[in-house]
Amino acid sequence: MKALRIGLWIVAALLAGATAALFFTQAHRGTAQSGQPFGSPFQLVDQNGETITEAALQGRPSAVFFGFTHCPEVCPTTLYELSGYQQKIVEEGGEPFQIVFVTVDPERDTPSVLKEYVEALTKDVRAVTGDPEKVASMLKAWGIYSKKVGDGDDYTMDHTATTFLIDDEGRLDGTISYDENPETALKKLEKLTGV
Repeated sequence: MKALRIGLWIVAALLAGATAALFFTQAHRGTAQSGQPFGSPFQLVDQNGETITEAALQGRPSAVFFGFTHCPEVCPTTLYELSGYQQKIVEEGGEPFQIVFVTVDPERDTPSVLKEYVEALTKDVRAVTGDPEKVASMLKAWGIYSKKVGDGDDYTMDHTATTFLIDDEGRLDGTISYDENPETALKKLEKLTGV
């Protein structure tokens, strides 16, 4: 039963990722082409309790992923893979891109919970949370799907499983879908970082 439930979550995450990719290639085409930063202004906090705004997505290329710490597979796998790609970029002589993990579950994912979570996975991740209304506003601006599934403390979250590639001027440069071919994903990140 548990394997079936995990399998259903994976399918749901893949569908959400495909939907998000289609949405972003169509709905936000003008944003990417207009030269304007992607999304909208936000003011949240990172895992160290420090304020983070949209300005943090400028000055350095970023890979932005939306997930949650109770995620059984998609989120830790994605962050681990991004860390591996980041290491390959550095080995190729490039500057490391910034990995940003934005929670879709701010009620459980406090700064201290996020800090413990990302430090167990990789060293160079900026994890983001905040007031649930402010997080919801950012999710809406980015076109992120998220839905609480279940009741009580044992709930989970269904969410977009796409990584958004943001250039050093804050513009959308592309996406990486969950389970994307690793060579294709690395090429997208090489393009993003100029390697």
